[in-house]
Parts: sequence; structure tokens; C-alpha cells
Amino acid sequence: MEIESDNMSSFDNKIKAILIDSGRVLNVPVTGHWFITPNFFNYVDKKKFNAIKASKRKVAFDNAGQYIQKQNLILNKEEEFKHFIEYYKIFSNFLPQLELGDKDIQAIARDLVYNCSKYCFYEDVFTTIPKLSKSYKLAVVSDAWPSLENVFIKAELRDYFSSFVISSIIGVTKPNELMYKTALEKLNVLPEEAIFIDDSIRNCDGAIKLGIKSFVLCRDWRIYSYNKLTHRKYNIIRSLNDIERSFLG
Repeated sequence: MEIESDNMSSFDNKIKAILIDSGRVLNVPVTGHWFITPNFFNYVDKKKFNAIKASKRKVAFDNAGQYIQKQNLILNKEEEFKHFIEYYKIFSNFLPQLELGDKDIQAIARDLVYNCSKYCFYEDVFTTIPKLSKSYKLAVVSDAWPSLENVFIKAELRDYFSSFVISSIIGVTKPNELMYKTALEKLNVLPEEAIFIDDSIRNCDGAIKLGIKSFVLCRDWRIYSYNKLTHRKYNIIRSLNDIERSFLG
């Protein structure tokens, strides 16, 4: 689905809320990999890990990922920890040369769930989110697990968001309409009174179907340039500064 690209300055004052994705929009993993935790190499021998072909490492992560993707409902950090122990067990089974013991596996899983510094936020998040929150209701709408909220608390950003919608708690992922509708209901706004920001065109399509104006955020200039050329009917932006300029002037 595509929409006619709006001149962002033409948005009227009906907008009351901004729904925002988390990963690659507000933050990224500090290690550059979502499942290589900050202390991963305290338990995994880095030389052994790097000696394994990248394709084999990918197979291990992919198979562990298949398991976690099937766990649609994870309601709290305790459940999340249990499931990520299983995740890293599967990962370990595919890479026996790492010789990971149960204690190592549990330690990595604990680091993923309970390390509130596992993600770093983009600089514009700290400058734009506080400003936007003064004029609009904000909501995080993310395909993630319960531990994400503590990352926002640690970064002193959680209080700017009136709603925090996590897929594993809802039981579905974007672009399922329930993700967007949950945020709208919690904020008490109509679809036409909100905008949605995500790095995925598919997820933006899910919001567009409900009547929510959407913006595809591409922080990588190559992806930005590609999308500007190939998806001209979408609103493609480079950073949250574009949103601030359009909605705060």
C-alpha cells in the first residue's frame, strides 16, 4: 500500500498523538547486534566465536530466533528470562565449539533481559522527545519484550511516553492492527488524530490502513536515498528532527 506523499508543513492541528517504533528509530543495540549482549564476550570466547564462519554463526542465531519468534505471549521479565535461556541453549547447540555451559547460557540470557544499558539512543531522541511530549501525547509501539521498558527508564525517557505498547504483552506484532489500536485507545485519540513513525514500510502500511498518517524513518542515508527513489508516495524522513520541524515549527 502506498499513499500520496504529504507536504509535512500542511499537517493541521488535528494531530494530538505520535506513535513511535523503538528499534532503529529511537535506539540500537550497543554491540551492533540485537542478541550479542554488552557482556556477551565475558562468557563466550571471542577468538573461538570469530573463528567460526559467519554463515554458521548466522544459522545459530536464526534457529534460536525461530524459537523466540514463536513465543507470542511473554508477559514479564521473568518469562522473558526463561525463554532467552532456551534461546541461547539453541544457539549453543548449533555452535558446540564455543563450549558454553549452563551457567554461561544463563548469564548471557540474564544480560539480555536485565541489562538496562543494552541499547543506546540516538542523539536526536534526547533533544526532540522532551519537546514533542509538551505538545503531543507520545506512545512507544514496538515489536519487543517486557525488558524494553526498563531501558527507557534507565535512559530517563520513559516518563515522556503516555503509553508503552509491547508486542509480546499484546500477543501480536506489527502490522497487526491491534498494536496501533491499543496505543490509540490508551491515548484516547482517533486514528486521524495521530501519526506513526517506523523504519519499516510494512509496519507503516499497517498504520495507514487504519487512517494513521505515517512516516518511514531511515537513519542510514543509503536506505533513505533508496526509499526516496523507489517509494515516492511515502513520507520518508532521516531523523526525528524532521518531525520536530514539521510539528513544532
